[in-house]
Amino acid sequence: MGQTPTSPEPDTPDTRGAGDEALIGLIGSVQDRTAFTELFHRYAGRIKAFLIRSGASWGEAEEAAQEVMVTIWRKAAMFDPAKAGASTWIYTIARNKRIDLLRRARRPEGLADEPILQGDPVESPEADVAAIGRDALIREAIQALPADQKLVINLAFFSGLTHAEIATALDVPLGTVKSRLRLSFGKLREELGQDFALELVDI
Repeated sequence: MGQTPTSPEPDTPDTRGAGDEALIGLIGSVQDRTAFTELFHRYAGRIKAFLIRSGASWGEAEEAAQEVMVTIWRKAAMFDPAKAGASTWIYTIARNKRIDLLRRARRPEGLADEPILQGDPVESPEADVAAIGRDALIREAIQALPADQKLVINLAFFSGLTHAEIATALDVPLGTVKSRLRLSFGKLREELGQDFALELVDI
């Protein structure tokens, strides 16, 4: 497939007006590096922040965010806008990476190579479809939340904002944001069950 970019290249043409879906389409169809550069600028930092909030160290999050962006480059041709929006697809990849990090952290020393403890194959189209299906159920559950809780969940879960950024955006105290997130995640866990626990951002 040619060389995979792991970071944006300088002096690329301006693609800031293009939507995320259009950028992914260009990457998938013609391996457009300018489109990848723009998508990298839009999402790499947010993905890293998402992983840090999920418990990863700064170094782990940095490396994992790079891996997520490389996966986006390699799998862009598989993106189907009829099944999921661009940000949902991107954060599905990021959440799968987060689950892999959690699994690795929980493996007993000396058992890292046991097949039962290995993560799901990242390149499997079937795994992608299943992950998108989980996302659809999560979205339905989010829609049933009270408006104030739904808003903070969307800002944290899909927009990748930190708690402080949400408080600033909504002009409310940081404690209010944390309280709404805790309440909403409690309701989501009740609705979705424990099988979805790793799909949700722990507060």
